Formats: sequence, C-alpha cells, structure tokens
Amino acid sequence: MSSLQLDPATARRFMRRALLLDAPVPDVATALAHHGFIQIDPINIAGRMHDHILRHRVAGYAEGGLMRHLHGGPAPRPAAQRTAFEHHIPTANILVAFPLDAWPHLLAVMRSRTRHHGAWSGKLSPRQKELAPQLLAEITARGPLSSEDFADTGRSRHVWGAATQAKAALQKLFFHGRLLIARRGAANRRYYDLPERVLPAAVLNAPEPTAAATARWEILLKFRQRRLVRLKRGELPHVADIVQRVDVEGCPPLYCLESDLPMLSEIQNRESKIENGTPLLLAPLDPLIYDRRVTSALWKFDYTWEVYTPPHKRRRGYYALPVLAGTEIVGHIDPKADRPARKLRIMARTVKRGHKVAPALDQLARWLGLRR
Repeated sequence: MSSLQLDPATARRFMRRALLLDAPVPDVATALAHHGFIQIDPINIAGRMHDHILRHRVAGYAEGGLMRHLHGGPAPRPAAQRTAFEHHIPTANILVAFPLDAWPHLLAVMRSRTRHHGAWSGKLSPRQKELAPQLLAEITARGPLSSEDFADTGRSRHVWGAATQAKAALQKLFFHGRLLIARRGAANRRYYDLPERVLPAAVLNAPEPTAAATARWEILLKFRQRRLVRLKRGELPHVADIVQRVDVEGCPPLYCLESDLPMLSEIQNRESKIENGTPLLLAPLDPLIYDRRVTSALWKFDYTWEVYTPPHKRRRGYYALPVLAGTEIVGHIDPKADRPARKLRIMARTVKRGHKVAPALDQLARWLGLRR
C-alpha cells in the first residue's frame, strides 16, 4: 500500500473538518450516521459527555438532545419511529448510541455473554435465573420498568455497589439482548422494555452478518469516530481495500478512509488556514482526542481524563475540558455547574498565553442555562 505524506498542520485541519468541528450538521441523526456512534456517560458535572460531544457538531444542540433523539419525551418513542438505540460496543463494553444498522452486528456477542461468567454482563446467576421470568413477565404486562419498580429481591454481592438482584438481572438481560433501554427517567435511571417494543421489526429480523463482516464493521466504527486512525495488528486486512495509509512526521502510522481523500485533497490545496476564532471546549473523551497516543504525537497534548483518578494524583481536575483553538490544543479548563446557584464555577484552568477562553466559557454557561 502506497503512503500519503502529510504535514502535521494539514492533518490537524483534516481532523477538525472530518470530525464536524468546522461546520455543524443540522441534527443528531446526521451526526450519529457520520460518526457511527456517540459515547454515552452518566456523569454530569457541567453537562454529560455525549452532550459535550454533540454540542459542537449539531447546530442549535440543546442539553439532553441525544436522549430525546433516542427515546422521545416522557412517553417512550414507539418502535416504528425509532432511528437509534443504546447498547455496548461489542469488544469494548462502552455504552453508546447506535444507529439502527448496528443491531445485527451485536447479536453474536450478545449470545456469547450468556455462556460466560461475568458479574456485570455474563450469564445469569442461579438467583437471577429464578428472577428473570418474573421480571420479563412484569415488563411484558406493564411496559417499561426500572429496577426500582420491583420489590426487594435481595442484594447481589458480585456486582457494583449495593445493587439488588433485580438490578443485576435486568442489566444482564440488557447485555444479552432480551431487554433494551426504552427511556431514561430522573437521575438518568434506565427503564427497560422488550426489544420488539423498542426497535422496528425490520431491524430485529435483519439477517445476522458473518463474523468477518462484523469485524470489518467494528474497525470501520473507529474510522468513522476518529478519521485518522492507528490500526492494531490484524485489523488492516479487514479494511485494506477501503483505507489509505497516511504518514505524518512524528506520528505512528495512520490510516484514513479512501472516501475521505477528496476532503483531504481539498484541505491540502487550500491556502487559507483555520481562523482561531472562539476556542472550543472539547468533551473529555471527544473523538478528536480519544486516542491518547495520536493526541500526544499529532497535537502535542498529553491528556488523561481524571474523573477516576484519586484526587491527590490529578494534574488537570475532575472533569477538565481540553481547549481547541484553531489547529492547537492550548490547555484545559475544569468547570463545575452549580445548579442551585445557577452559576458555572471554574475549578482550575491552564491555557497558553494569548488565547482568550472567556467567550467559550460564556457559551458553555449559556448552554447550561447558568451564569458565569
């Protein structure tokens, strides 16, 4: 495979544009189709992860927009009207919003989970096997239910925190594809329902792909997410016919989709550079910075999301947002939404001289309905 040589500035401009950071798309469905999935995270310090990812990519995006797109309002969206759903990436167990065409590629891993031990997603324990018929019968009769809708079923000693047996069983039935998330309630609570009441019949009845087709699909998700990608050993043969190797000084070997080459060519031939304008506060796991090795090599920015790092070991803060200015990542800001006081508080910040971040903070505060 021949290699395409790129200078770092062009590679950065390509990533910005290919990842929808230069020109937002009109709606969540378009962004989701472009990226293949949007990662979901429940932590809400100054907005949730998925909302931060989408607010720069969807014109007029409002907080909670992804959940409304997935599930509708207080009443669950009818199956026939759904265009997306929540589930986990097969080999990563990361919860994401998927477009409907992802469903057939999840079937094999759903089956495999029912055969293997695992406190979180593996086969049901003996007690959970006893509970499953009752849980499914109640949901069949009453519609979407959460773990709080079931009487005390005892505690599960093998999963997170103080989870009940009902909560653990519902979670596993979700991982196994026997239940799906139909809506979200207060405090982001999950309400589960039968798959046939969440997804359209045509999706549930679609033929299952081959293992090779699913392997190719999952690698393509990585390209759709990040556009410039490192490939692991064994991944290239699955996609060699549709990717182009890209060599950038100081970076590991990278690849892009051949379908992105016209955009890349246009950027190479365009003399104008990206105006710095208002910096963007990126999500902690934004697709632009998700691969830490590429972020370090290409953007010269070493970043770790420290939400699970012990406080005394944190360098940037609990929920630090990287600051993207033009073709540079110029620092980070750690905001916190004080909802009772309706204020956005800045817990920590480190930004290179010459870069004004006040407009970006004002935008974030307005988006959250707060004052700064």
